[in-house]
Amino acid sequence: MPLHPVIERVTARIAERSAIPRAAYLARMESMRRDGPARTALGCGNLAHGFAATGPDKPFLRGRTGANIAIVTSYNDMLSAHQPFEQYPALIRAIARANGGSAQVAGGVPAMCDGVTQGRFGMELSLFSRDAVALSTAVALSHDMFDGMLLLGICDKIVPGLLIGALSFGHLPCILVPAGPMPSGIPNKEKAAVRQRHAQGLASDEELLDAEAASYHSPGTCTFYGTANSNQMLMEVMGLHMPGTAFVNPNTALRDALTVAAAERVLRITALGDAYAPLARQVDERAIVNAMVGLAATGGSTNHAIHLVAIARAAGLRIDWDDLDELSRAAPLLARIYPNGSADVNQFEGAGGLAFVIRELLDGGLLHDIPAVHGGRLRDQARQPWLDGTTLRWRDPPAATRDPSIVRPLAEPFDAEGGLRRLQGNLGRAIVKISAVAPERRRITAPARIFETQEALLDAFRAGLLEGDFVAVVRGQGPKANGMPELHKLTPTLSVLQERGQKVALLTDGRMSGASGTVLAAIHLTPEAADGGPIARLRAGDMIRIDSDAGAMDVLVDSGEWAAREPHLPNLAASRTGMGRELFALMRAQVGSAEEGACALLDASDRELGA
Repeated sequence: MPLHPVIERVTARIAERSAIPRAAYLARMESMRRDGPARTALGCGNLAHGFAATGPDKPFLRGRTGANIAIVTSYNDMLSAHQPFEQYPALIRAIARANGGSAQVAGGVPAMCDGVTQGRFGMELSLFSRDAVALSTAVALSHDMFDGMLLLGICDKIVPGLLIGALSFGHLPCILVPAGPMPSGIPNKEKAAVRQRHAQGLASDEELLDAEAASYHSPGTCTFYGTANSNQMLMEVMGLHMPGTAFVNPNTALRDALTVAAAERVLRITALGDAYAPLARQVDERAIVNAMVGLAATGGSTNHAIHLVAIARAAGLRIDWDDLDELSRAAPLLARIYPNGSADVNQFEGAGGLAFVIRELLDGGLLHDIPAVHGGRLRDQARQPWLDGTTLRWRDPPAATRDPSIVRPLAEPFDAEGGLRRLQGNLGRAIVKISAVAPERRRITAPARIFETQEALLDAFRAGLLEGDFVAVVRGQGPKANGMPELHKLTPTLSVLQERGQKVALLTDGRMSGASGTVLAAIHLTPEAADGGPIARLRAGDMIRIDSDAGAMDVLVDSGEWAAREPHLPNLAASRTGMGRELFALMRAQVGSAEEGACALLDASDRELGA
């Protein structure tokens, strides 16, 4: 099947726009490549420090032959998604030795959970934790002992951060190694119903805790299709996973077999052999386009409208929300996974999963059939792993969906267009996720209700003050203001109002969760209020029109009056200290806009290089 013309056009546009920074990036990566193992460039003292504690691997590393693999891990045992990584390094080291190589834990990266920090001060560190992960990855790899890397990560900011950091060492081959989702708990809709009842005071704290604990109940990622599980989809369509790795449960024989396969494979694709496959060449404009198409076609997390921009920039590529919007309008919606449906990712995998979706998109010319880290092409990624006794094998996904309420073929999509839109107008530019929003709720014209914090909106709800139709404007939540926290606590409240029959929407320069739900939400608004953006000039009662189908977002105020208004700049003093926020002042000062990826590291680097 030839490439869809929109895929072809957007890919060519990105390549042309990125020609200069991409060439500079590739030249830099090529200059870092060496003949022979990387550690051979180290002096004797340097090398002795590097192998001093390696035990059985010491003679191998001292001999300066063969590949040594860096393990960069997000392991911690507080968070369910990362706890399974505890046992991975021992398994990887054993496999490396059995295949004539070695592996070392090069370093760990922080892994914070938005589920724990939602509505708390710690959430103001969440987006910047991605940059901290990237920095930690770079520090780990800077020891220059390594010929390849395995990145152990899975959740929201961790995978983008690992990839951004690793791309600075893009001369090395790289495979992402996840841990998989926890088994299914109570249905997500049941959990959401308890949350809504609690927001109305109709369910006790104990009832809510019981529901949450029955949902988040064991090792593994949360089972809804938020940012963490969207990460895994992205790595599959970018060819950075062993095939079918995304949604295999932790602590199973199949999960271990896939980790073994990743370790064996990365040893074969270093510069020391004849199958060299550096990360820098894997993450090209085609892989980034695949990621945007996959995001749209599965109704993935809005957070990746930020993360993908930053990942692309780290590889010398330049994308924007117009690219994402155009691709989303060309890619039909093929999956309904909560919050865009009732199924979780385990049920999605059982119905055909990513292998089914990738095959359908490839057959429709909507994905590039790029090379993948496993040695084949993306077409081979459209296969599901299984164990034949103890032997890992792959097989084709089902010819037809096993559940048309969860996943559908290209000929019968849930929607003719994908799940994300770019909005623009006299309020700036924003992102909206429509895959979970009913068609009749995708547009609104209503007066603004202005809030400077999400707590102020919740207080107004509890006081019974949120009556009639309105657009809730929550401003002063952008990256420069307070690190751009997710405003997920608003979802149950706004959903309650909507179910009462009110027409409501959200407009904010902050983020919503990757689990954004059924309420129309124009988010990531740029320019943000802290930059004096148009949102800072809004006043209570201003009529706001949001039309996600048309991609339009405007305030209906006389142009002369609008131009004369002074911006109401947010008071940010309360977000400057406490819970470690004082340590992130440099990131707030350096960070660019959401559409630029909100990456303080890359924004500062580009300014330094004059890019």
